[in-house]
Amino acid sequence: MPLLSMQDLQAFALTLRLAATVTVLLLLLGTPLAWWLARTRSRWQRPVAAVIALPLVLPPTVLGFYLLLLLGPHGAVGRLIAAMGLSALPFTFGGLVFGSVLYSLPFVVQPLHNACEAIGTRPLEVAACLRAGPLDRFLSIGLPMALPGFVTATVLGFAHTMGEFGVVLMIGGNIPGQTRVLSMSIYDHVEAGEYLQAHTLSLCLLVFSFAALLAMSLLRPRRHARD
Repeated sequence: MPLLSMQDLQAFALTLRLAATVTVLLLLLGTPLAWWLARTRSRWQRPVAAVIALPLVLPPTVLGFYLLLLLGPHGAVGRLIAAMGLSALPFTFGGLVFGSVLYSLPFVVQPLHNACEAIGTRPLEVAACLRAGPLDRFLSIGLPMALPGFVTATVLGFAHTMGEFGVVLMIGGNIPGQTRVLSMSIYDHVEAGEYLQAHTLSLCLLVFSFAALLAMSLLRPRRHARD
């Protein structure tokens, strides 16, 4: 039996595609969320932040179970999707994306939130005095100053999605070539007693995780020590 089968390679390609898609969506969704959380004084700020951080403490299988109920044919979102004439999301790549976005959201929003908070109000107030609009202040001041946070958020979002198991199992199942990701392939090999193949795939994820953290450290700007 070859070290890595065609199904393993398909799982690897699918996992990379999933991680790339989810990371882009997380940055698009997480950036305005993080900016709002850092700037708002609304009483809803803490509840919204708690909801976003919920996947950090909630078991992934629990989140996947409720997503399955919500997106299923009898769920609110599932009925809405069916009424629009669209295909159901459970056990599809779209379902994997939906579940992964929710599960990895805090890993992107929290670094961005911290970076946006670190900017403070002074630079934005100066830009406002120079008649810069809200969007201009964000693009010219907020975005460059929060760049280290964007690097951290991108690496963490991508790496976390690569290693997901519980959520993708519940919402996507284990369909070869469609929803089987690397973590599921490792599980299948262990179940079949194929430890060499499981070790090879696990080692790939281990090396990738280390490389991602190392890249995040190297890309983050160094703070020069003050004399």
